[in-house]
Amino acid sequence: MSKIELYEGGLEEYPKSSVIVGNLAMAVWIVLGTIGCWFLTPLGAWIFLAFALIMVGVVLRKLVCTDCYYYGKWCGIGWGKLSALMFPKGNEERFGTSLGLKLAPITYKLLTAVPLVFLITSMFDTSRLLVPKIIVLVLLLAVSFYSGTIGRKKGCAACKMRLVCPGSAVKEK
Repeated sequence: MSKIELYEGGLEEYPKSSVIVGNLAMAVWIVLGTIGCWFLTPLGAWIFLAFALIMVGVVLRKLVCTDCYYYGKWCGIGWGKLSALMFPKGNEERFGTSLGLKLAPITYKLLTAVPLVFLITSMFDTSRLLVPKIIVLVLLLAVSFYSGTIGRKKGCAACKMRLVCPGSAVKEK
């Protein structure tokens, strides 16, 4: 097998401060999504929360992180360490073609889209307060925008895998 090309300017390990910020943003994103779903139906909120935790915390860690350079290391969000605790190391040569890289954007879009649908639908119920729903909606959009743009670009810019990652927000060498 051929060795993959790593971005030489990438970090060996990310600073713990970026790991904390990334995990905090992800936790807030999932909590806001769960609250947004709760406004329409508690069952929907529980299903959303289970989906988010299983996909983000387990499935994507197995399908993406095990084949990553940062497996067992502090990546931009620290999941290289988490995946090493749960799964054996995979193969870095498979990273760019992994199923996880196809599921990740779908999963992250659902973390915003599903609560948006639930929130907007719940706004038609005039018997409940509208202001908390609008606050959750604005915060959810802000966190998902930050995670999908600013946070992602910052993380990708320092990533050793950015040259082989089809989801990288930064492609140039």
